[in-house]
Amino acid sequence: MAAVKVGRQLLQLNNVNNVFRRCFNVTAAKPSQMAVRDALNVAIDEEISRDDKVFLMGEEVAMYDGAYKVTRGLWKKYGDSRVKDTPITELGFCGIAVGAAMAGLKPICEFMTFNFSMQAIDQIINSAAKTFYMSAGSVSVPIVFRGPNGAAAGVGAQHSQCFASWYSQCPGLKVISPYSSEDAKGLLKSAIRDPNPVVCLENELMYGTPFEMSEESLSPDFLIPIGKAKVERAGTHVTLVSFSKTVGTCLEAAKELENLGVECEVINLRTLRPLDEETIVNSVMKTNHLVTVEGGWPQCGIGAEICARIIESPAFNYLDSPVLRVTGADVPMPYAKVLEEGALPQPFNIIKSVKKCLNIA
Repeated sequence: MAAVKVGRQLLQLNNVNNVFRRCFNVTAAKPSQMAVRDALNVAIDEEISRDDKVFLMGEEVAMYDGAYKVTRGLWKKYGDSRVKDTPITELGFCGIAVGAAMAGLKPICEFMTFNFSMQAIDQIINSAAKTFYMSAGSVSVPIVFRGPNGAAAGVGAQHSQCFASWYSQCPGLKVISPYSSEDAKGLLKSAIRDPNPVVCLENELMYGTPFEMSEESLSPDFLIPIGKAKVERAGTHVTLVSFSKTVGTCLEAAKELENLGVECEVINLRTLRPLDEETIVNSVMKTNHLVTVEGGWPQCGIGAEICARIIESPAFNYLDSPVLRVTGADVPMPYAKVLEEGALPQPFNIIKSVKKCLNIA
Protein backbone atom coordinates (compact mmCIF):
# COMPACT_ATOMS: atom_id res chain seq x y z
CA MET A 1 0.00 0.00 0.00
CA ALA A 2 2.87 2.36 0.78
CA ALA A 3 4.29 1.84 -2.70
CA VAL A 4 0.87 2.59 -4.25
CA LYS A 5 0.60 5.80 -2.19
CA VAL A 6 4.07 6.95 -3.28
CA GLY A 7 3.21 6.14 -6.89
CA ARG A 8 0.06 8.25 -6.71
CA GLN A 9 2.00 11.15 -5.20
CA LEU A 10 4.58 10.98 -7.99
CA LEU A 11 1.80 10.92 -10.59
CA GLN A 12 0.18 13.99 -9.01
CA LEU A 13 3.53 15.80 -8.95
CA ASN A 14 4.07 14.97 -12.62
CA ASN A 15 0.60 16.30 -13.46
CA VAL A 16 1.37 19.54 -11.61
CA ASN A 17 4.63 19.90 -13.57
CA ASN A 18 2.76 19.35 -16.84
CA VAL A 19 0.19 22.03 -15.94
CA PHE A 20 3.04 24.45 -15.09
CA ARG A 21 4.71 23.77 -18.43
CA ARG A 22 1.46 24.43 -20.34
CA CYS A 23 0.71 27.63 -18.40
CA PHE A 24 4.16 29.11 -18.89
CA ASN A 25 4.98 27.70 -22.35
CA VAL A 26 7.70 25.43 -21.01
CA THR A 27 9.08 22.64 -23.18
CA ALA A 28 11.01 19.88 -21.43
CA ALA A 29 14.67 20.42 -22.24
CA LYS A 30 17.32 17.80 -22.91
CA PRO A 31 20.38 17.79 -20.61
CA SER A 32 22.41 19.70 -23.23
CA GLN A 33 19.66 22.26 -23.69
CA MET A 34 18.46 25.29 -21.78
CA ALA A 35 15.23 27.27 -22.12
CA VAL A 36 15.53 31.01 -22.83
CA ARG A 37 14.00 31.94 -19.45
CA ASP A 38 16.56 29.77 -17.67
CA ALA A 39 19.43 31.30 -19.63
CA LEU A 40 18.28 34.78 -18.58
CA ASN A 41 17.92 33.55 -14.99
CA VAL A 42 21.46 32.16 -14.98
CA ALA A 43 22.84 35.40 -16.45
CA ILE A 44 21.20 37.53 -13.75
CA ASP A 45 22.23 35.08 -11.02
CA GLU A 46 25.87 35.05 -12.13
CA GLU A 47 26.10 38.82 -12.41
CA ILE A 48 24.45 39.50 -9.02
CA SER A 49 26.91 37.03 -7.48
CA ARG A 50 29.87 38.56 -9.33
CA ASP A 51 29.22 42.25 -8.62
CA ASP A 52 27.68 43.56 -5.39
CA LYS A 53 26.50 46.70 -7.24
CA VAL A 54 24.09 44.70 -9.41
CA PHE A 55 20.48 44.39 -8.28
CA LEU A 56 17.14 43.55 -9.88
CA MET A 57 13.86 45.42 -9.51
CA GLY A 58 10.40 45.29 -11.08
CA GLU A 59 6.84 44.11 -10.66
CA GLU A 60 6.56 40.60 -9.12
CA VAL A 61 10.25 39.79 -9.71
CA ALA A 62 10.88 38.73 -6.09
CA MET A 63 8.32 36.82 -4.02
CA TYR A 64 6.34 35.63 -7.09
CA ASP A 65 9.52 34.60 -8.96
CA GLY A 66 8.64 36.83 -11.94
CA ALA A 67 5.55 36.98 -14.13
CA TYR A 68 7.26 34.62 -16.61
CA LYS A 69 9.47 32.86 -14.01
CA VAL A 70 12.62 34.41 -15.44
CA THR A 71 13.66 35.48 -11.92
CA ARG A 72 12.70 32.21 -10.24
CA GLY A 73 14.65 31.55 -7.02
CA LEU A 74 16.68 34.76 -7.04
CA TRP A 75 14.83 36.50 -4.19
CA LYS A 76 15.16 33.45 -1.96
CA LYS A 77 18.86 33.31 -2.75
CA TYR A 78 19.78 37.00 -2.45
CA GLY A 79 17.02 38.65 -0.40
CA ASP A 80 15.34 42.05 -0.51
CA SER A 81 18.54 44.05 -0.93
CA ARG A 82 19.33 42.52 -4.33
CA VAL A 83 15.91 41.51 -5.73
CA LYS A 84 13.18 44.08 -5.16
CA ASP A 85 9.44 43.97 -5.82
CA THR A 86 8.02 47.34 -6.88
CA PRO A 87 4.57 48.91 -6.97
CA ILE A 88 2.71 48.97 -10.30
CA THR A 89 4.20 52.31 -11.34
CA GLU A 90 6.69 52.07 -14.20
CA LEU A 91 7.46 55.80 -14.16
CA GLY A 92 8.25 55.61 -10.44
CA PHE A 93 10.41 52.50 -10.18
CA CYS A 94 12.16 53.23 -13.48
CA GLY A 95 13.11 56.65 -12.16
CA ILE A 96 14.43 55.09 -8.94
CA ALA A 97 16.50 52.63 -11.01
CA VAL A 98 17.97 55.42 -13.18
CA GLY A 99 18.84 57.43 -10.08
CA ALA A 100 20.51 54.39 -8.52
CA ALA A 101 22.59 53.93 -11.68
CA MET A 102 23.65 57.60 -11.58
CA ALA A 103 24.72 57.03 -7.96
CA GLY A 104 27.00 54.14 -8.94
CA LEU A 105 24.83 51.02 -8.70
CA LYS A 106 23.98 48.70 -11.63
CA PRO A 107 20.22 48.13 -11.71
CA ILE A 108 18.40 45.60 -13.87
CA CYS A 109 14.97 47.18 -14.37
CA GLU A 110 12.34 44.66 -15.54
CA PHE A 111 9.17 45.69 -17.33
CA MET A 112 6.45 43.05 -17.23
CA THR A 113 6.11 43.93 -20.91
CA PHE A 114 7.79 46.69 -22.88
CA ASN A 115 4.34 48.00 -23.76
CA PHE A 116 4.30 49.30 -20.19
CA SER A 117 7.65 51.02 -20.71
CA MET A 118 5.74 53.80 -22.44
CA GLN A 119 4.75 54.91 -18.93
CA ALA A 120 8.46 55.40 -18.19
CA ILE A 121 9.79 56.48 -21.57
CA ASP A 122 10.75 59.93 -20.27
CA GLN A 123 13.08 58.31 -17.73
CA ILE A 124 14.58 55.95 -20.34
CA ILE A 125 15.14 58.54 -23.09
CA ASN A 126 15.62 61.86 -21.30
CA SER A 127 17.30 60.66 -18.11
CA ALA A 128 19.13 57.39 -18.87
CA ALA A 129 20.11 57.86 -22.52
CA LYS A 130 21.18 61.51 -22.45
CA THR A 131 22.82 62.04 -19.06
CA PHE A 132 26.32 60.85 -19.98
CA TYR A 133 26.40 63.26 -22.93
CA MET A 134 24.78 66.18 -21.08
CA SER A 135 27.14 65.77 -18.12
CA ALA A 136 30.18 65.89 -20.42
CA GLY A 137 31.01 62.30 -19.48
CA SER A 138 31.03 62.83 -15.73
CA VAL A 139 27.85 60.83 -14.94
CA SER A 140 27.38 57.37 -16.42
CA VAL A 141 24.14 55.38 -16.24
CA PRO A 142 24.97 51.64 -16.15
CA ILE A 143 21.44 50.23 -16.25
CA VAL A 144 19.63 47.43 -18.11
CA PHE A 145 15.96 47.76 -19.05
CA ARG A 146 14.65 44.28 -19.88
CA GLY A 147 11.42 42.36 -20.48
CA PRO A 148 9.24 40.86 -23.22
CA ASN A 149 8.79 42.88 -26.41
CA GLY A 150 6.44 42.56 -29.39
CA ALA A 151 3.42 40.35 -29.83
CA ALA A 152 2.66 37.45 -27.52
CA ALA A 153 -0.59 35.49 -28.06
CA GLY A 154 -4.09 36.77 -27.48
CA VAL A 155 -3.10 39.81 -25.45
CA GLY A 156 -4.69 42.50 -27.62
CA ALA A 157 -3.41 45.50 -29.55
CA GLN A 158 -2.19 47.49 -26.55
CA HIS A 159 0.12 44.64 -25.42
CA SER A 160 1.54 43.61 -28.79
CA GLN A 161 3.82 46.38 -30.03
CA CYS A 162 7.45 45.97 -31.03
CA PHE A 163 9.64 48.73 -29.61
CA ALA A 164 12.79 47.84 -31.55
CA SER A 165 12.68 50.89 -33.81
CA TRP A 166 11.52 53.17 -30.96
CA TYR A 167 14.53 52.56 -28.75
CA SER A 168 17.15 51.86 -31.41
CA GLN A 169 16.62 55.35 -32.83
CA CYS A 170 17.86 57.04 -29.65
CA PRO A 171 21.58 57.88 -29.31
CA GLY A 172 22.89 57.04 -25.87
CA LEU A 173 21.08 53.72 -25.69
CA LYS A 174 22.33 50.31 -26.75
CA VAL A 175 19.61 47.88 -27.84
CA ILE A 176 19.89 44.10 -27.86
CA SER A 177 17.31 41.50 -28.88
CA PRO A 178 18.25 37.84 -28.27
CA TYR A 179 16.86 34.87 -30.19
CA SER A 180 18.35 31.75 -28.62
CA SER A 181 19.26 30.79 -25.06
CA GLU A 182 22.93 31.36 -25.83
CA ASP A 183 22.06 34.84 -27.13
CA ALA A 184 20.01 35.55 -24.02
CA LYS A 185 22.73 34.60 -21.56
CA GLY A 186 25.71 36.12 -23.37
CA LEU A 187 24.04 39.37 -24.37
CA LEU A 188 22.38 40.02 -21.00
CA LYS A 189 25.66 39.47 -19.14
CA SER A 190 27.40 41.91 -21.51
CA ALA A 191 24.57 44.41 -21.02
CA ILE A 192 24.84 44.26 -17.21
CA ARG A 193 28.59 44.88 -17.41
CA ASP A 194 28.25 47.72 -19.93
CA PRO A 195 28.70 51.27 -18.54
CA ASN A 196 25.92 52.54 -20.81
CA PRO A 197 22.13 52.12 -20.56
CA VAL A 198 21.06 49.00 -22.47
CA VAL A 199 17.56 48.00 -23.58
CA CYS A 200 17.12 44.21 -23.75
CA LEU A 201 14.11 43.28 -25.89
CA GLU A 202 13.12 39.67 -25.20
CA ASN A 203 10.13 37.70 -26.51
CA GLU A 204 7.48 36.16 -24.27
CA LEU A 205 6.75 33.27 -26.65
CA MET A 206 10.44 32.28 -26.66
CA TYR A 207 10.85 32.02 -22.88
CA GLY A 208 9.95 28.33 -22.73
CA THR A 209 11.82 27.34 -25.90
CA PRO A 210 14.90 25.15 -25.29
CA PHE A 211 18.09 25.58 -27.33
CA GLU A 212 21.36 23.70 -27.45
CA MET A 213 24.03 25.29 -25.26
CA SER A 214 27.71 24.98 -26.09
CA GLU A 215 30.15 24.09 -23.34
CA GLU A 216 31.64 27.57 -23.66
CA SER A 217 28.26 29.25 -23.10
CA LEU A 218 27.78 27.46 -19.77
CA SER A 219 30.82 29.22 -18.30
CA PRO A 220 30.25 32.19 -15.91
CA ASP A 221 32.74 34.10 -18.07
CA PHE A 222 30.73 33.65 -21.28
CA LEU A 223 29.88 36.95 -23.00
CA ILE A 224 28.51 37.87 -26.43
CA PRO A 225 29.82 41.24 -27.61
CA ILE A 226 27.17 43.91 -28.11
CA GLY A 227 27.15 45.11 -31.72
CA LYS A 228 28.03 41.81 -33.42
CA ALA A 229 25.52 39.79 -35.47
CA LYS A 230 25.60 36.02 -35.96
CA VAL A 231 25.24 34.08 -39.21
CA GLU A 232 22.83 31.35 -38.12
CA ARG A 233 22.84 29.63 -41.51
CA ALA A 234 25.28 30.09 -44.38
CA GLY A 235 23.90 30.44 -47.90
CA THR A 236 24.69 31.75 -51.37
CA HIS A 237 21.43 32.83 -53.03
CA VAL A 238 19.71 35.31 -50.72
CA THR A 239 20.36 37.00 -47.37
CA LEU A 240 17.62 36.96 -44.73
CA VAL A 241 18.19 39.45 -41.89
CA SER A 242 16.12 39.27 -38.72
CA PHE A 243 16.13 39.42 -34.91
CA SER A 244 14.35 37.86 -31.94
CA LYS A 245 11.56 35.34 -32.64
CA THR A 246 11.46 35.91 -36.41
CA VAL A 247 14.99 34.47 -36.72
CA GLY A 248 13.29 31.12 -36.13
CA THR A 249 10.70 31.97 -38.78
CA CYS A 250 13.53 32.69 -41.23
CA LEU A 251 15.22 29.37 -40.42
CA GLU A 252 11.93 27.53 -41.05
CA ALA A 253 11.53 29.27 -44.41
CA ALA A 254 15.17 28.59 -45.32
CA LYS A 255 14.66 24.88 -44.64
CA GLU A 256 11.67 24.76 -47.00
CA LEU A 257 13.47 26.80 -49.66
CA GLU A 258 16.39 24.37 -49.53
CA ASN A 259 14.06 21.78 -51.09
CA LEU A 260 13.72 24.14 -54.05
CA GLY A 261 17.48 24.48 -54.42
CA VAL A 262 17.60 27.92 -52.79
CA GLU A 263 20.30 28.41 -50.16
CA CYS A 264 19.44 31.22 -47.75
CA GLU A 265 21.97 32.95 -45.52
CA VAL A 266 20.20 33.77 -42.25
CA ILE A 267 21.61 36.60 -40.12
CA ASN A 268 20.57 36.96 -36.48
CA LEU A 269 21.21 40.64 -35.69
CA ARG A 270 21.37 40.11 -31.90
CA THR A 271 22.07 43.85 -31.50
CA LEU A 272 19.89 46.58 -33.02
CA ARG A 273 22.00 49.52 -31.84
CA PRO A 274 24.82 49.58 -32.74
CA LEU A 275 23.82 47.69 -35.89
CA ASP A 276 26.38 45.27 -37.35
CA GLU A 277 26.34 46.76 -40.82
CA GLU A 278 29.55 44.99 -41.86
CA THR A 279 28.10 41.49 -41.52
CA ILE A 280 25.00 42.43 -43.53
CA VAL A 281 27.00 44.18 -46.26
CA ASN A 282 29.43 41.26 -46.65
CA SER A 283 26.53 38.82 -46.91
CA VAL A 284 24.68 40.88 -49.53
CA MET A 285 27.85 41.23 -51.58
CA LYS A 286 27.99 37.43 -51.58
CA THR A 287 24.32 36.59 -52.25
CA ASN A 288 23.29 39.67 -54.27
CA HIS A 289 19.80 39.58 -52.73
CA LEU A 290 18.33 40.79 -49.43
CA VAL A 291 15.07 40.21 -47.53
CA THR A 292 14.56 41.71 -44.06
CA VAL A 293 12.14 40.11 -41.60
CA GLU A 294 10.66 41.56 -38.38
CA GLY A 295 7.50 41.31 -36.30
CA GLY A 296 7.03 45.07 -35.95
CA TRP A 297 5.26 47.57 -38.18
CA PRO A 298 6.80 48.43 -41.59
CA GLN A 299 7.05 52.23 -41.37
CA CYS A 300 10.38 53.38 -39.86
CA GLY A 301 11.16 49.78 -38.88
CA ILE A 302 14.49 47.97 -38.50
CA GLY A 303 14.10 46.63 -42.05
CA ALA A 304 13.68 50.18 -43.36
CA GLU A 305 16.91 51.20 -41.63
CA ILE A 306 18.77 48.21 -43.10
CA CYS A 307 17.47 49.11 -46.57
CA ALA A 308 18.83 52.65 -46.18
CA ARG A 309 22.21 51.36 -44.96
CA ILE A 310 22.53 49.00 -47.95
CA ILE A 311 21.62 51.75 -50.42
CA GLU A 312 24.35 53.94 -48.92
CA SER A 313 26.95 51.15 -48.88
CA PRO A 314 29.10 49.41 -51.54
CA ALA A 315 26.67 46.47 -51.34
CA PHE A 316 24.09 48.45 -53.32
CA ASN A 317 26.06 47.86 -56.54
CA TYR A 318 25.94 44.10 -55.89
CA LEU A 319 22.14 43.85 -55.65
CA ASP A 320 20.44 41.96 -58.49
CA SER A 321 16.94 42.89 -57.30
CA PRO A 322 15.28 45.37 -54.93
CA VAL A 323 15.49 44.76 -51.19
CA LEU A 324 12.21 43.34 -49.86
CA ARG A 325 10.78 43.66 -46.35
CA VAL A 326 8.61 41.14 -44.51
CA THR A 327 6.99 42.79 -41.49
CA GLY A 328 3.99 42.70 -39.22
CA ALA A 329 0.80 44.08 -40.75
CA ASP A 330 0.43 47.86 -40.63
CA VAL A 331 -2.54 47.64 -38.25
CA PRO A 332 -3.10 47.43 -34.48
CA MET A 333 -2.77 43.78 -33.49
CA PRO A 334 -6.09 41.92 -33.84
CA TYR A 335 -7.30 39.87 -30.87
CA ALA A 336 -8.78 36.93 -32.81
CA LYS A 337 -6.25 34.11 -33.15
CA VAL A 338 -6.63 33.64 -36.91
CA LEU A 339 -6.27 37.39 -37.54
CA GLU A 340 -3.34 37.63 -35.13
CA GLU A 341 -1.46 34.93 -37.05
CA GLY A 342 -2.23 36.77 -40.30
CA ALA A 343 -0.78 39.98 -38.88
CA LEU A 344 2.61 38.43 -38.07
CA PRO A 345 5.31 37.12 -40.46
CA GLN A 346 4.94 33.44 -41.30
CA PRO A 347 7.37 31.20 -43.22
CA PHE A 348 5.20 31.36 -46.35
CA ASN A 349 5.48 35.19 -46.38
CA ILE A 350 9.26 34.89 -46.41
CA ILE A 351 9.21 32.16 -49.07
CA LYS A 352 7.00 34.32 -51.28
CA SER A 353 9.36 37.29 -50.91
CA VAL A 354 12.44 35.18 -51.64
CA LYS A 355 10.82 33.77 -54.79
CA LYS A 356 9.96 37.31 -55.92
CA CYS A 357 13.49 38.44 -55.16
CA LEU A 358 15.01 35.59 -57.16
CA ASN A 359 12.34 35.74 -59.87
CA ILE A 360 11.34 32.10 -59.52
CA ALA A 361 7.87 30.54 -59.54
